[in-house]
Amino acid sequence: MKVQAQHLRALTTLFSGASPLRKIAAGVLLLGALAGAIWPGSASRAERADASQIEGVVVGVADGDTITVLDDSRQQHKVRFAFIDAPEKAQPFGTKAKQVLSDKLYRQQVRVEVLEQDRYGRNVGRIWLGDEDVNLGQLRAGYAWHYQQYARKGQSAQEFRLYEQAQQAAQQQRQGLWHDTAPVPPWDFRRQRRAGQ
Repeated sequence: MKVQAQHLRALTTLFSGASPLRKIAAGVLLLGALAGAIWPGSASRAERADASQIEGVVVGVADGDTITVLDDSRQQHKVRFAFIDAPEKAQPFGTKAKQVLSDKLYRQQVRVEVLEQDRYGRNVGRIWLGDEDVNLGQLRAGYAWHYQQYARKGQSAQEFRLYEQAQQAAQQQRQGLWHDTAPVPPWDFRRQRRAGQ
């Protein structure tokens, strides 16, 4: 939990001669911050924005859009790439998408702009290798789809167009998964697998 000036003021208020109403307000603020630290999904978007960056070394690549970053305090962070969706491992090009990402990022120092946490507790964000937007790079290489359903909520119109253009260029050049004549988007693949179970 990142301690902010407002938390210190609240703590001071709690143990001062302030009115009971102010003490209750301070207590509520501190409980909210504590809940956000214990259950990250319960933190407000504003509180998560304060911890919006992770810097560290990539120590794991789970698939074409999920990595594990080890920060300077030796804490591991599982990170899901925002705005894109790579093929599942069981799909054609799923293993290749993972390998391309691993070749680029494994043991490299990266910066993650954390945008939110998903329902699995993973950080969701944009990954930077120096000045390179790695999320966009996966699209350009043809190893991911632009995940429009989620991108519409979090990308600016300019970024959205840039990601769309990258995917279209990869399709036209038949890069990566676009070698297939009719590749199945991972969200459809997951839905089909759930329906088949």
